[in-house]
Parts: sequence; C-alpha cells; structure tokens
Amino acid sequence: MTDTTTDNNPTGGTAPADVLAEVARWREAGKDAAVATVIQTWGSAPRQAGSMLGISSEGELAGSVSGGCVEGAVLEEALEIMKTGTPKLLTFGVSDDEAWTVGLACGGTIRVFVEKVG
Repeated sequence: MTDTTTDNNPTGGTAPADVLAEVARWREAGKDAAVATVIQTWGSAPRQAGSMLGISSEGELAGSVSGGCVEGAVLEEALEIMKTGTPKLLTFGVSDDEAWTVGLACGGTIRVFVEKVG
C-alpha cells in the first residue's frame, strides 16, 4: 500500500489526487484498476466522506477508506468489479456478530462506492 498520508487532507487519509495519480500509473502500465470512495459515514469512522482507495488488478492498494479495517473486503469486491465492470455500493459497520470479523471496530458505519476505472 502506498502511504502518502498528508496532514492537510480533510478526509484524514491519503489525498484523493495522490490516489488518482497512482491509479493513472497502474493504467499506463496496462493494469486494470478500480477506485473505492467513502460516500457517507455515520458515527465514529476512521476516514471521512471523500476518502479514496485505489486498487490495481494485481492487488496493489493506494490510499485508504477505513484505515485498514475493511480494505481486504473492498479489495475482493474491487477485483470482481474489474471483471464485470458493474459498480457496487458497499456498507460496512459493526454489530455484535461482526465485531471480530470485517467491520469497523470504532463503532461507525461507512458506505463505499466502488467502480472500475478506464
């Protein structure tokens, strides 16, 4: 994962322009790519709306949508979306059943839109 976190980014993670630049490099190298964007948050969430995660067809990541809580699940969905071309809206949160699996340990909920690029 490329770690280019900047202190002046209001979303709390990697600047979206940095994520998109990495996605452009992957595309120029002939790789498929997808972008996941946090579009809504409720409660405590590690990344704010507008945070982005770039995913290459080789499993490379740039940026973050949750600080690591759900990136693995987003990666799996993105790889499928790159095959089908059909975007998807994902919702992640925490419940008693999910507390120790995929979810947000901070107790919040996030909605993430994932789309193929190119």
